[in-house]
Amino acid sequence: MIRSILHVDMDAFFASVEQHDRPELAGLPVVVGHAGARGVVAAASYEVRRFGVRSAMPMSTALRLCPNMVCVPPRMARYREVSAQVFAVFREITPLVQGLSVDEAFLDVTGSVQLLGEPPAIAQRIKAEIRARTGLSASVGVAPNKLVAKIASDLDKPDGLTVVSVERVREVLDPLSVRRLPGLGRKLGEQVEAAGLRTLRELRTAPDALLWPLFGRDAQRMRERAAGIDERPVVSDTEEKSLSAEDTFERDLAQPAELERHLARLADKACERLRRKGLVSGRVGVKIRSHDFSTFTRQRGIAPPTQDGRAIRDVAQELLRRWLAEHRGAKLRLLGVTLAELSPATQMGLFEQSAPGGNARLDAALDQVRERFGSRALRRGNLLD
Repeated sequence: MIRSILHVDMDAFFASVEQHDRPELAGLPVVVGHAGARGVVAAASYEVRRFGVRSAMPMSTALRLCPNMVCVPPRMARYREVSAQVFAVFREITPLVQGLSVDEAFLDVTGSVQLLGEPPAIAQRIKAEIRARTGLSASVGVAPNKLVAKIASDLDKPDGLTVVSVERVREVLDPLSVRRLPGLGRKLGEQVEAAGLRTLRELRTAPDALLWPLFGRDAQRMRERAAGIDERPVVSDTEEKSLSAEDTFERDLAQPAELERHLARLADKACERLRRKGLVSGRVGVKIRSHDFSTFTRQRGIAPPTQDGRAIRDVAQELLRRWLAEHRGAKLRLLGVTLAELSPATQMGLFEQSAPGGNARLDAALDQVRERFGSRALRRGNLLD
């Protein structure tokens, strides 16, 4: 059976919320983030993007590109409030909603067609409901799978709607830049283009002799992705079996201390999500991807199940240390932390009493500050460069 998958992506979400709540900012080049030498752009309005400003860019670079930009501090509690309104719209359409972040999600509407009409009409309905309830716009991709839907939602921003039928997958994807492929990353994208593969068609039809030096064992998978092949189901948030946080580095990293610091940051991020959902984890895993795209996983149970940031960080770092001892000198392009065997935090009073050094109180304080001022407002000392 052909599935009907939607990828809904809010347009410049944080910046759009600020412009909606403060009409005087409408039409101005707005960035959301903390000003200062170490500040990073969390979101950029479409007005400031014309100057080359993008999310995750250092604030100092953004200021050079657009000296007249307006910098607004993040209000995470407000963004989550609006996000809840958006996700309420999704769940009125289908129970199969897989959130990727506060501002984007996959929806499987295959079972909603008989009641609500064809997928493009459902997408239009979602866009209209979001605008009516929040005043914001969203871009939607409609396709037979998650990969193509995600690519499609980015083709006509802002306020776009792109429909890619099964028959048109190659027609739409083939001329696109390889940079459109989700998860490719900037550095690897440059290497792929340097090898002469600039479009998804060229990547799809490339021989193994060209792909193996770039992707190793993932060569066939990357060829299939370039062809728009993706069998992954939409996994409902209510059926979530694990939480994870991962990061692809701008350059390959080999220094153990630097890798451990990055892993600690990822563990902290995953634990924050765990606590926000009121869950505990009974198994900690790390995901390791080397410079040749080989991917490894290591995991270990933790008892009793916990949401304590320090305990989970220590397990993750120990798993990484053991892997590095077996692969001395390895250069890594990606690290991730996965928390599995999730369960409700019904016994948190007991767990908190056993947490050394008042970790539960520290975690709670960190969560409260970040909720109000953003994820970068306060960090543990051992995560600083």
